[in-house]
Amino acid sequence: MDYENQFKKVAVLGAAGKMGSGILLLTAIEMAKIKFQQDDPDIDLILYAMDVSEEGLQGVMKYIEKQVRKSGERNLEQVKGYYTGDDLNMSDEELVEKYVSDVTKLIKPVTHLESLRNVDTVFEAVSENIGLKVKLLAEIENYNPGRVWYFTNTSSIPIGELDKAAGLYGRIIGFHFYNPPAIQKLVEVIESEDTVSGLKDFAQQFIERMGKIKVPANDIAGFIGNGHFIRDSLFGIKQVEKLSEELSFPLAVYMVNNITSMFLVRPMGIFQLIDYVGIDVVSLIMNVMNDRIKEETISSPLLDKLMELGAKGGQNPDGSQKNGFFRYEGGKITGVYDHESRSYIPVAGLKEKAYEKFGLTPSYMPKWKEIIKDPEKDKKLEDYFVELSETDSPGAILAMEYGRNSKEIAEKLVSDKVALSDKDVNTILKRGFFHAYGPINNYFNKL
Repeated sequence: MDYENQFKKVAVLGAAGKMGSGILLLTAIEMAKIKFQQDDPDIDLILYAMDVSEEGLQGVMKYIEKQVRKSGERNLEQVKGYYTGDDLNMSDEELVEKYVSDVTKLIKPVTHLESLRNVDTVFEAVSENIGLKVKLLAEIENYNPGRVWYFTNTSSIPIGELDKAAGLYGRIIGFHFYNPPAIQKLVEVIESEDTVSGLKDFAQQFIERMGKIKVPANDIAGFIGNGHFIRDSLFGIKQVEKLSEELSFPLAVYMVNNITSMFLVRPMGIFQLIDYVGIDVVSLIMNVMNDRIKEETISSPLLDKLMELGAKGGQNPDGSQKNGFFRYEGGKITGVYDHESRSYIPVAGLKEKAYEKFGLTPSYMPKWKEIIKDPEKDKKLEDYFVELSETDSPGAILAMEYGRNSKEIAEKLVSDKVALSDKDVNTILKRGFFHAYGPINNYFNKL
């Protein structure tokens, strides 16, 4: 089946969610492009936006309309190329609005799987729950036996397991977008040993047409991105537990978070990143990995405790950050959770203590926002980490230990054949997590 035909009837499962909404947007724009390029203007293309919440679907349609308008305004010349005749007599604003209308009318919001009979392609972006994913995929397969190609946005569950459990016979591929899908350039692609060749080719063509960067990963739980992130998180949690033997828990969390952001020049500290992903989601991913990777213990009683106390992180429907390890006000961290008192301790009371504990810092500490765009980034980072390694203070020592552990995690992903190369791991961390440098580097070599 050729590329265009595979887009005649498409469904996005979990369309109202954080990832599903972005995948829906990208798919809608691609389907509109296909429709504009067809000789037959009446060709019938349908994009089913599937979710359990009608209210959520109403919200996602507003999101799609807004984002398509922005895309049309940014790519006005391309939009003009889609139209002919009297349409080109419209003002630019009118033409963009017509484009918005043409894209959004391809989308049909639905709340029942029965609506997905005779679909050609399904993008699955529901929660990281293997039971739920298998149930949904198997039911769609029951309505459409032997015909659908499935893309799953799972970030940790082996594709081969989903394939066999849902009875898909190789018509499924891991297609892990990074958040937010509409902005992030990266797609982690995971094939099982049974993934059919036609689906592989189709996935590659879709990636190229979206202008995304493909990084392949082998079908091992957690893949590359979460394979590193989860172990990196566990190391951070371990450091907090060590520091908490002498310091308060909130101070220990604040210190390690600053080590991983300020000292390691990352866009977020490790606990802010866990909040962003969602403590509940991180726990689900850990469970998936722990059940399948027997030589490691991949779990955290601390995260379980926070979940019990209701500190789950994640985002509100408007995109604002929910409280987790930290309290957020106006997008800024204002408090650190104390699980003993079950309250947030103001950051203002922790900052001075943390910096006192850090001790001496290098004379120059690059800021992530500045260094990421600096043409001399590599040289400045090299000089900084040399000085950091020579700084004999608690903050510098812990930062170097953390960086070395991150490197060891990354190298093991390659040696365990989760990743095909050092370059692929570095690409995931730089493009998927926006790190200023890849974890496999010379900065953290042991002296």
